[in-house]
Amino acid sequence: MFQTFDVTARPEQGPDRLAAVRAELVKDALDGFLVPRADAHQGEYVAPRDERLTWLTGFTGSAGFCAVLHQSAGIFVDGRYRTQVKQQVAAVYTPVPWPEVTLGAWLVEQLPEGGRVAYDPWLHSAREIRELKAHLDGAGITLTGTDNLVDRVWQDQPKPPMTAVTPHPEIYAGESATAKAARLAADLRAAGHAAAVLTLPDSLMWLLNIRGADIPRNPVAHGFAILHDDARVDLFMAAEKLVGVDLGPDVRRHDPDTFCDAVAGLNGRIAVDEGSVPQAIAEALGDRMVAAGDPCALPKARKTAAEIAGSAAAHLRDGAAVVETLAWLDAQAPDTVTEIDVVTRLEQFRAADPALRDISFDTIAGTGANGAIIHYRVTHDTNSLLRDGHLLVLDSGGQYLDGTTDITRTIAIGTVGREESEAFTRVLQGMIAISRLRWPAGRAGRDLEAIGRVPLWQAGQDFDHGLGHGVGAYLSVHEGPQGLSRLNTVPLEPGMILSNEPGYYREGAFGIRIENLLVVEDATALDSGDADRKMLSWRTLTFAPIDRRLVVPALLSAGEREWLNTYHADVFRNVASRVSATAAKWLETACAPL
Repeated sequence: MFQTFDVTARPEQGPDRLAAVRAELVKDALDGFLVPRADAHQGEYVAPRDERLTWLTGFTGSAGFCAVLHQSAGIFVDGRYRTQVKQQVAAVYTPVPWPEVTLGAWLVEQLPEGGRVAYDPWLHSAREIRELKAHLDGAGITLTGTDNLVDRVWQDQPKPPMTAVTPHPEIYAGESATAKAARLAADLRAAGHAAAVLTLPDSLMWLLNIRGADIPRNPVAHGFAILHDDARVDLFMAAEKLVGVDLGPDVRRHDPDTFCDAVAGLNGRIAVDEGSVPQAIAEALGDRMVAAGDPCALPKARKTAAEIAGSAAAHLRDGAAVVETLAWLDAQAPDTVTEIDVVTRLEQFRAADPALRDISFDTIAGTGANGAIIHYRVTHDTNSLLRDGHLLVLDSGGQYLDGTTDITRTIAIGTVGREESEAFTRVLQGMIAISRLRWPAGRAGRDLEAIGRVPLWQAGQDFDHGLGHGVGAYLSVHEGPQGLSRLNTVPLEPGMILSNEPGYYREGAFGIRIENLLVVEDATALDSGDADRKMLSWRTLTFAPIDRRLVVPALLSAGEREWLNTYHADVFRNVASRVSATAAKWLETACAPL
């Protein structure tokens, strides 16, 4: 099993650990210290060594940070984690609704003029520190870099990960590493940049056509790189990770400890992504730094034909594993199966595929009130029976050599009430609206996202997470820069893969989410269309049935009903031959026209 069910949230240890960090504040004459869920590479996911926020507070969410002061400790989380944080942290921590309440505003409210707040400059981006400093300067509060106070008191902190790197063949990548470096170097020269500093693990993996296993569920290895304008690459990665890996003559390996000095020795204008480069590196670059974005981000998001084909193939096999699981689950009586049973069975079906390397995140299997915890992770302590009348939110994915998957289905256990069915149908309507959409080229995720919320809005409802995120090609299941969110301004382009996952959550009662992955394509021309206007559309990659038992047909339009029936026909055609006879028979019923 990739997934474990150990209890990692220890709220009872929070007070003592908070006291230990506060003792360090006293030693250093500080008024506060910032503890983000971050590492020196500024990716979304971190290795066990970097789970400082979890160690300190007990909170296990994938995003958040804590501001430790002498008399208060605020833990800042977004809408995905408002329910979860209340269950996982002790009363010594005060949950703060972020970004509605900003860190700067909170600190100004909590601290007097002359206060000193410290941070680890390797764990905060240059943009984050620049913006926070501007806010605090006006209130007379000093922001200063220091060594990590949590690391001082974390006695059994895990060692840095040191897993082996493997080549990612061009048959999957669709482009050689040499060609990628040459293409990006040409862009650097055109912009007048001498080099680009790369810190994000998935950017390094994509550029060099390699994969690793330093972070659970993410096929990446920790390292840094400098891409020069002549296409040379200086890679700062431990030699132990690269045994037997030929990176080619234009890639030179260096010890990671020399990275900061190497950056300090660069000449000319140096491109960085201000949102991911650590403040420590920004300080080493000084006025040579140019905020130009990660040069790998958009090329990585625009999948090659080989990556799209691989993703499509992976989704068909993954769909078969999901169908086998749903067929098995439907044969079980209510009150006999637990959340852990479902997670275990699904992983067993996925593991039958020899191309599976990991799951793409810990499977979310939440029934009843657990389903309302958006990023719920079942443990031995929280494991619940699937009871009659409850819903099960099952959000899962796989990391295959040829693609990354992410799928959510909400399943009726026994007979479900009218309220849940109507909410499910509204979520489905939003998902269908996005799936059917055609839009003009140049539009960004923020231009489309509201369309998936309208059916819920009409009922006075909404959900507190983005509608969709980018997805990598055997890389991170959450990939930028594209996304379907209110804030995303990156134009969608052909080849980008995104999730489409509206939901609805009633705290303490139930949760609903439906998710498919989609790839952006050029839309077929219409006779009525403007000849000079390029349009885009989606192709659905995910194939697994949507629970028809939860649909209220009277709420659907004729077009929505047609979409659902056509989708289910496609599911049966593509998946039935890939599953057992028992599952195929179940699938025929599950995909019957509405």
